[in-house]
Amino acid sequence: MAYAVDVKRLGSCIAAVLLSAVLIWSGTGLQPWWPLTWFAPLPVLLFAKDALWWDAALVAGLAMPLGLLNLWGLLHGALHVPAGILARTYAAEGIVFALAVLLFRALLRRGARWSALLAFPALLVSFEYLLNLTSPHGTGGSLAYSQLGFLPFLQLASITGPWGMSFLLLLFPAAMAVAWHLRNTARQEAWRILGVTAGVLAAVLVFGAVRLALPAPGEPVKVGLIASDGSNEDVADEGEATARLFQSYAYVAAKLAAEGAQVVVIPEKLGMEVDPDQKTADAVFQPLADRTGAVIVAGMIRVAPPLKYNEARVYRRGQPVLAYDKEHMLPPFESKLTPGTTLTTLPAPSGTWGVAICKDMDFTQPARQYGQAGAGLMLVPGWDFFEDWIQHGHMAIMRGVESGFGVVRAAKGGSLFVSDNRGRILAETKSDSAPFATLMAEVPATHGTTLYLLLGDWFAWVVLATFLFALVQLVRHRKHPQV
Repeated sequence: MAYAVDVKRLGSCIAAVLLSAVLIWSGTGLQPWWPLTWFAPLPVLLFAKDALWWDAALVAGLAMPLGLLNLWGLLHGALHVPAGILARTYAAEGIVFALAVLLFRALLRRGARWSALLAFPALLVSFEYLLNLTSPHGTGGSLAYSQLGFLPFLQLASITGPWGMSFLLLLFPAAMAVAWHLRNTARQEAWRILGVTAGVLAAVLVFGAVRLALPAPGEPVKVGLIASDGSNEDVADEGEATARLFQSYAYVAAKLAAEGAQVVVIPEKLGMEVDPDQKTADAVFQPLADRTGAVIVAGMIRVAPPLKYNEARVYRRGQPVLAYDKEHMLPPFESKLTPGTTLTTLPAPSGTWGVAICKDMDFTQPARQYGQAGAGLMLVPGWDFFEDWIQHGHMAIMRGVESGFGVVRAAKGGSLFVSDNRGRILAETKSDSAPFATLMAEVPATHGTTLYLLLGDWFAWVVLATFLFALVQLVRHRKHPQV
């Protein structure tokens, strides 16, 4: 009999681990299937509520790292993150998930059902937010990015940033697990928990649907994007190689301008320019801007000995050249580059435009600062790693929803896309679709004010307070006998 019980227990453990791991794997990662993320924690939560605490901790601690192995190839292969660092990262994710499950389990079994419901998402989102403050990858680990394809839900980012999206994503399976636990002993409370959760989600989706239905004001801007994956696999050398590459891009940019492009965005770090003899890029792109009237945004490495910058230079007809230096660097590839500290904005007939570079858009700042400056359009040179063209490249879409601007992002090794301030991708093509891939699209460039723009990470602080309240409740209910 004991052997049969142990086999059943082991089978339940394995089933819970595998089910949640598969849902996490498929619902997140390089090309997430967003509906699955809503159910990913549910098998572990259903198992944990009746299991021994160490079984619950083991199951949760295994399920999350196994599911997140969907990014191992990108992180270890393309990004060259050492296996030891990755192992510690995966272990941390497993430990935090296990702690959240144990807190949920303890509160639920001690009768604090509503606290259990809130504690699970509160702990995990608190971890997300604090990691965002300390990690060189910013918001990159947020579950919210799995929902970029769920447009009505994505509109919540305009109120709470990614933190509200992650919270509701995790609240949903917690509510289902609590309701299942109460189905026989407290059926009315089970229905109340499900009803409140469903009501909150319904309100969010109604808000999102209305926001998506509202017309975008203002005249659209015609934008052109260019990227070439075959022209160079690395930053072109200073001198002739850089000059030749710039001329190739300028030739294609001239064609887009002739077709009506008001602005042309070219990827980051195309070539290298060294001060004080920085003449190549300006000599190629400034005459093009003067002749066509199109704004040209081109990325390069600018060397001002002893410093190096990842810079985007902005060329306008009859105007001095503007420059933006990338603020957030990608380790280890850009660890020797000097971060920028200032915004670059330019006035346009449609309003204010801003410039950022690639990884800057993984962070809520400087995007929110651009929103506060009234930017209605962000021009973003980028450089991806091919396989992460959705997982990383599309992160910029959320910044537009949060801070009220459209995004024009041209990345080699990824895609060229244009999105509006509702997160709708208006046009996109892969950067390897042609020797010089191009994209033309129209995008509304009028700035939109959002609650997140005004109040910032207010919801993250509410979540932190909720987590602390859950800990207080755990202490208050410590004398309750466990079932």
